[in-house]
Amino acid sequence: MGYRIAYASQADAARRGLPAQRRTALDKAMRTTIGADPYGHGSVEAKRGERDYREATIAGADAIVVYYVSTPDVLTVTAVKLITA
Repeated sequence: MGYRIAYASQADAARRGLPAQRRTALDKAMRTTIGADPYGHGSVEAKRGERDYREATIAGADAIVVYYVSTPDVLTVTAVKLITA
């Protein structure tokens, strides 16, 4: 199944504010973790009972991401909040 990672405005601003090397590490970590398996990699429901609203620590990128998962035709992971160290 193909997938797409999108960033809502707040998460995109945080991502764009990272130095290029950290942004590249974040992009790679997002692809290989939640892009590949959005319900795995230690992610948890960000709100009880809302399976598709997730939170995960992105190892190697020193970031916490809050995201929605949708799967109409192509799996889409939309990061809504990105917290970096």
